[in-house]
Amino acid sequence: MKKLFILLFFSVSGFSQVIEGKVTDKNQQILPGVIVFWKNNPNLAVFTNEMGNFKINKTLEDKLLIFKFLGYKTDSILLTNTDYFTKILQEDNQDLEGVVVKGNATLIDKLSPIHTEIITTKTLAKAACCNLSESFETNASVSVSYADAVTGSKQIQLLGLSGTYVQTNIENIPNIRGLASTFGFNYVPGTWVQSIDVGKGVGSVVNGYENMIGALNVELKKPEASERMLLNMYFNNFGRSEANLNLSKKINKKWAVGLLSHGSFLKTKIDNNGDGFLDLPKYDQVNFLNRWKYTSERFVAQFGLKYLKENRLGGQTDFEARETTPTIYGFTNHTTRVEFFSKTAILFPEKPYRGLGLIVNASTHASDSYFGFKPYIANQKTIYTNLIYQDIIGSTNHTYKAGLSFLNDNYDENYGAIGLQRNELVPGAFFEYAYNHLDRTNLLIGLREDFHNLYGNQFSPRIHFKQEFGQNQTLRLSAGRGFRVPNPLAEYFGNLVSSRAVRILEPLNPEVSWTFGSSYMINIKKFSISGEYYFTNFENQMIADLEHAEYLYFYNSEGKSNGQSALIELNYGPVKNWEIKLAYRYVEIKQTMGKPQGEKVVLDKMFLPKERILLNIGYAFPYDKWKIDGTLQWNGKRRIADMEASADHVSYYAMPSKMAPSYVNINGQISRNFPRFEYYLGGENITGFKQKDPIYKAQHPFSTHFDAGMAWGPVVGATVYIGFRYKLL
Repeated sequence: MKKLFILLFFSVSGFSQVIEGKVTDKNQQILPGVIVFWKNNPNLAVFTNEMGNFKINKTLEDKLLIFKFLGYKTDSILLTNTDYFTKILQEDNQDLEGVVVKGNATLIDKLSPIHTEIITTKTLAKAACCNLSESFETNASVSVSYADAVTGSKQIQLLGLSGTYVQTNIENIPNIRGLASTFGFNYVPGTWVQSIDVGKGVGSVVNGYENMIGALNVELKKPEASERMLLNMYFNNFGRSEANLNLSKKINKKWAVGLLSHGSFLKTKIDNNGDGFLDLPKYDQVNFLNRWKYTSERFVAQFGLKYLKENRLGGQTDFEARETTPTIYGFTNHTTRVEFFSKTAILFPEKPYRGLGLIVNASTHASDSYFGFKPYIANQKTIYTNLIYQDIIGSTNHTYKAGLSFLNDNYDENYGAIGLQRNELVPGAFFEYAYNHLDRTNLLIGLREDFHNLYGNQFSPRIHFKQEFGQNQTLRLSAGRGFRVPNPLAEYFGNLVSSRAVRILEPLNPEVSWTFGSSYMINIKKFSISGEYYFTNFENQMIADLEHAEYLYFYNSEGKSNGQSALIELNYGPVKNWEIKLAYRYVEIKQTMGKPQGEKVVLDKMFLPKERILLNIGYAFPYDKWKIDGTLQWNGKRRIADMEASADHVSYYAMPSKMAPSYVNINGQISRNFPRFEYYLGGENITGFKQKDPIYKAQHPFSTHFDAGMAWGPVVGATVYIGFRYKLL
C-alpha cells in the first residue's frame, strides 16, 4: 500500500473562540476545499480556502475535529492544549472517503450525485496517451475511432452518441466545440493532463446548456503543484515523433508560473494496404500554453494564453501540395488557434463556503482545408464569460450556486457554393441547489434559462439524486434537458473526403434532448461491480443522411430519434498489485430517415457497434519498478452503407445496407520506473487487424462514387512505440 501524507498544522489558543489551521500534502502543497467539522456538530462545517487555511468556531462539547477531502481517507484530531499538531494519513486503496477506487486507477466521485468517473495520471500512464483522443483506451464508457480513412480526424462516443453531444471542458471552460470538434481531441497533449472527469447523463447547469448526454472535464497540470520539469519523448514505427516539455516555478508564496509545450510530426508516406492513398496523413503541430496563478487570502487569479498551429496533408501518395486543377487527389488542412483564459475568485476566509468567481475565455479558430479541388474555409471567434456566486442556506447541508453567463459565437464557413454564417449572442442565468445529508443522501437541482438571439429562449431543468445504502452500495438517478446548435460541415468533416454532393435541405434548428439515467454500484474490498442505463430522447436532432451513395443530406428529424445505453462493469483486485477490469456495453441508436423522398423510415444509426467488451489486466511489481498492462477490446457488428446497391436505390424502404464484421483490438505496454526516469514500450492493434478497402473507389478518386468516409475499423496495422519521461520534482 502506498503511503500518502498530509500535514495538518493548528494554532490553538486556550482563550480563543476560533480554531485556525492549514492543510497541506506531503510536499507542503496547499489543499483547498478540505471539509473540516466537529464530530458532533457537522452543520458547523467549513472548507479550507485557496491557501489551504481554515477557521472554525470552538464548541464546549466537542474536541474531535474531522477532516474529509476527495482522494484522502477521512481522519480526525482530538484537540488538547497543545499548540502544534502533525498528522499522517494513509491512502486507502479500497474505499476512499470521497472516491471509490474501481481499479486501473479509475475513481468514482463518491460525493457527487452526478455519476462521474475520474481518470487519473496513473490510468493515463497505462498507454502512450499522446493526446486526449488516446486517453480512453482502458475506459469502458468512452470509445474513440477514426472518422475517415484520409484526414486522421478522430471522434469519441459516450452512451453510444457522438462526442458533439458531450460538453468537453478544459478546467470547467467549454473548449472542444464548434470548429474544434474536428481535430480538437488531438489538440490537448496527454502530458499536459492531470486528470479527466467523465460525467454521464446531463450535467450541472453551471457550465452551460450544451451538456446533453455527458461531460468531460480535463484538468491540466497546475503551476503551483506540478513537477519543476517534465520531459516526455515518443516515437513509433510509422515515424511519428513527439516531444513534450512542462516547466513550472513557484516565484514566491503568491505567484506561480507554468509553461506547457508540445511539438510533433509525421512525415513518412504510409500505404500498407496498397490502395494508393496514405493510411495516415503527414502532419506537424506546435502547441503552447503559458499560465500564471496568483493566490492570496482573499483573492485568487489565474490566466493564460494558448497557441496552436497544425498542418495536415493526405490523399494519394504522390500528392505533395494543393493544385488548382488537380489530377491527383489530395487533402490539406491548416489550422491556427489562439485562446486566452482567466479565472478570478473573491474569497471570504471567515466564511469559506462563500465565494464569487468570474471566468473569461476568448478564442479564434481558423481552418483552411482542401478536399481534392473543393475548398472548405472556416473561421470561428468565441467570447465566453461565467459569473458564479456560491453560498449556504442556513448550514452547509444546503448550498447553492447562482450566476450569469454570456456566449458569443461567430461562424463563417464556406464549402464550395455552400456558405454558413451566423452570429450567436446568448446571455443566460442559472440557479443550482445542492442538499447533502452526511454524504449519504445528495440532491442536486438546477434551473437554467438562456436567451438565444437566433432561436429564442431555452429552458434547461436538471435533477440528480444519490443515495448510499450501507457502506458499499450507491444508487444514482438523473434527468434533464440540453440543447446545442449543430455545425454540420465541421462535425462531418471526414465525409467531405468523397464525391458526395452535400445538400442542406432546410434551415437546421437547435438539437434538443431529454436524457434520463440510473446507475447502481456495489463496492466490496477486492472488487466493485456497477450497472447503468441511460435513455436519450431527441425533440429535434440534426440528421446526417449517408444512406444514398451519391449524397450527404442534412435535415431536421421528424419522428423517432433516440438512443439507449447499458453498461455492466466489474473491477477486481484478486491479489496485491493486480488489477482486472471487465466491461460489457450495449447501445442502440434509432433515427427516422427518408426526408429527401418524403418518407419516414426508422433505421439504426450507421457505423455504431451495438456491443462492446473491454478487458484490462494490469500488474505492478513491488515499488512500481516495473508495470505491465494489457487491454483487449471486442467490437461488435455495425450497420454500414452498401455502396454498390444504394447507388441505384431511391426509396428508403428496404434501403440496401450491410453489416461490418466484429473484430478484436489488443493493446499492451510495459514500463520501467526509476527515481527520475520512466521508460515505456508498447503496442497498439497488436493483432494487426485492418479494414479491407476503407476507401471506396480508391483507384478513381474523381469518380461519382468515390468515398473515404466509410471507415468503421482500423486503417493501419500494428503500431509499436517507445518513449521516456524525465521528471524533476
